[in-house]
Amino acid sequence: MNLLHPSARVVDAATGAVLTPAMIDAAAAEIAGHPIVFLPMPSTVEAVARYLAALRLEKPVLLLDPDLDHTALIARYTTDQVHPDLALLLTTSGSTGDPKLVRLSRAAVLANAGQVADSLGITGDDVAITTLPLFYSYGLSVLHSHLLRGATVVLERTGIMQRDFWAAVGEHRVTSLAFVPSQYEMLRRLRFDPSRYPSVRTLTQAGGRLRTDLVTDFAARMDAVGGRMFVMYGQTEAGPRMACLPPSRLADRLGSAGLAMPGGTFTVEDGEVVYRGPNVMMGYAETAADLARGDDLAGVLHTGDLGHLDDEGFLFITGRRKRMAKVFGVRINLDDVERHFPVAAVAGDDKLHVFTSGEDDVRALRSKIAEWLGTHFTGVDVRTISSLPLLPNGKTDYRALEASL
Repeated sequence: MNLLHPSARVVDAATGAVLTPAMIDAAAAEIAGHPIVFLPMPSTVEAVARYLAALRLEKPVLLLDPDLDHTALIARYTTDQVHPDLALLLTTSGSTGDPKLVRLSRAAVLANAGQVADSLGITGDDVAITTLPLFYSYGLSVLHSHLLRGATVVLERTGIMQRDFWAAVGEHRVTSLAFVPSQYEMLRRLRFDPSRYPSVRTLTQAGGRLRTDLVTDFAARMDAVGGRMFVMYGQTEAGPRMACLPPSRLADRLGSAGLAMPGGTFTVEDGEVVYRGPNVMMGYAETAADLARGDDLAGVLHTGDLGHLDDEGFLFITGRRKRMAKVFGVRINLDDVERHFPVAAVAGDDKLHVFTSGEDDVRALRSKIAEWLGTHFTGVDVRTISSLPLLPNGKTDYRALEASL
């Protein structure tokens, strides 16, 4: 499988290093004897070369966080027996300790790269910059979709809070920026003004629900400079993008996750969102033996998300099946709490525990939440935290919050 368009470029913002065919050839020679490539994936040209070499050789590659010790994970999944269609293995979003892997075929990886590129209108003139880790499915999706269309990807490692990042945006005339909700919160605090970066014409958002006020805010900022904002929805299990809300429909479909990717469809079955498309994973792997399994799902993904479709097929996500709490016998959707209040919510001990990093009065906030829920205030525990713990993909680390109770 070759994702690399002949005109595509990968350049390191810090060193100026540029990906070359010779680098990919050298990496291919190095990994030729490996049945599986276990690849720590920093945002470097060398790592991208090794990744593309593995795909070209049709060897399954497991992408790893370079800052963690994966000795046990590698030992667990080392095998000579792998399915011939298997291309990519990714840990499930937010999993720690004993994660299961998402098994993606070459066909699924290519399909989703094309779906994303078509939905965003990516061309060879586009320039993206890494805003997320490449071992995280959203960051990897940016790489895939741009390389497929002959665009440029700038590798940057300092992050959006640093001057070097924004200097690289200007120097390389970056046209597209991809962020998760926590990064949009940071951008608002930074008073992001797209007019200061005239090359930037596209913002994309995925990796969780973005509050509608922020969608409206950043869409207006981009509209003021003739740019666009796309809201997207997906899961690692779908390679990872499943839906896109076009900029032209942001205003009249505010809060929607968008329409299904080209070639995909949504249904809602017993309240659960079900996606069908060519980008659906083959299935999970929990042991090395699972890497030899074929396609278990046949293109059908039960997402675990709750939602509904409107009369035009726009998807609205209302929560997660497992994101529930019970307080004094009343079932509470934790996602609903977070949509109505600027908090992170977890469950435990017949209480709703919420964490706020804002300046809200704790007692007042507790009373407001209890009143909104229609329950006694003693069922709500509000805690102030300096900043919410985040996973490498920018999502809230709910396990860390639960562990602090």
